Amino acid sequence: MADTTITSANSVFSIAIPGLFPAPVQLSGYSAERAWETGKQELTESQIGVDGRKTSGYVPAMVTQTISLQADSPSKQIFNALAGAMKAAKDALYITGSIVLPSTGESFTCLKGTLKNYPPVPSAAKVLQAVDFEIEWQDISPTGI
Repeated sequence: MADTTITSANSVFSIAIPGLFPAPVQLSGYSAERAWETGKQELTESQIGVDGRKTSGYVPAMVTQTISLQADSPSKQIFNALAGAMKAAKDALYITGSIVLPSTGESFTCLKGTLKNYPPVPSAAKVLQAVDFEIEWQDISPTGI
């Protein structure tokens, strides 16, 4: 892939929420500094015995992702509706997602996410600030384009 770039301007992030947004909805209106940030996924837990022998095992772990939207992003309505529906139902609603990065030829599937944190009101300074929505995914896996 010698002709790839690293632009994120042509990326596409879509989510679906059964019963609320059953068809995938493309997110838009990202913050000026970042669109999303994905935390590291810890894959192993290790121990070392008193004799110095190390042993490790695979441990499933969630992936935390923060989506940052401008204060006037139309996609804020999706997350506000999701939070409202969860409060009304007094239950979690699951999200599925897909991320396509044409610049690097990569795509990812996001499975069984839940809205962990959201700001009900944007912070205000000279102008309204970007808002961060945090999703915990069961898994994010590469799928290829």
